[in-house]
Amino acid sequence: MRWRETLSTATDLALIGIGVTVAALPVVSAGAAVRTGSVAVAHFIEYGYAPSLRELGRTFVRALLPGLGATALVVAVAGLLVVDVVALRAGWVPGGPPALLATGLAAACLVAIAALAAVRLGREPAPSWWSALRWAGHAATRTPGAAVAVIGVVAVAAALGLLLPLTIPLVVGYTLFALHAVAARMLPA
Repeated sequence: MRWRETLSTATDLALIGIGVTVAALPVVSAGAAVRTGSVAVAHFIEYGYAPSLRELGRTFVRALLPGLGATALVVAVAGLLVVDVVALRAGWVPGGPPALLATGLAAACLVAIAALAAVRLGREPAPSWWSALRWAGHAATRTPGAAVAVIGVVAVAAALGLLLPLTIPLVVGYTLFALHAVAARMLPA
């Protein structure tokens, strides 16, 4: 009987990940897709089943416009980090390896804050992206162990995605679940 519950959980998380991946393909809807996936995972954790497609559809539509701003912010920050790394590696700016290391640490901190914000957006009924980011920043500084654990979850997910690109849609659902689990375990409610 236990294996059926495990298989059901794995299937639900995989379907959530596939849904998030498909909804995020147009890129402009990525923020709404992440929020909807996080809401689905939080509901699954609390009640043991995923919410209905109608509820998820409403969540996605409500999150489209605010998610567009969040997506633009993530793309802009990622672009700036890439430009910084390219400039440092090419020697166009001074700093060398220490500056490259500092950029990597800054990027890891930003990933932790973004991942924790995604968790917050799934847990709370309707926080704004900005309030979720503020909460995530405070959570990461108050509990650095949680931030490191979140970075570890994202690193494992990225490694799996790079090694087995076809599993990316599945990994997305499991990653959201792992992020919620880390936050529930390591951060105060």
